[in-house]
Amino acid sequence: MTAWLVIVVPIVIMFFALFMERVEAKLRHVAVQENEVEEFLESARPEEVKALYGHGIGRALDMFRLRRRGRGTARKRVR
Repeated sequence: MTAWLVIVVPIVIMFFALFMERVEAKLRHVAVQENEVEEFLESARPEEVKALYGHGIGRALDMFRLRRRGRGTARKRVR
């Protein structure tokens, strides 16, 4: 019985590590970068801070990126 545990446990750990690597790779593409958050916190407008509070970092960074690109204004009313 212990021989099976010696063989099976490392294999299970190896498959778990490979699975977690795939999960981490997917999250890396979706996650917000640290430098984006720092830049946002340094130069955010009040509307963007309200969006951060009300809707989370994703919506606030979207507004911030639009303003930085100059394609739109972040003057939409945020509830």
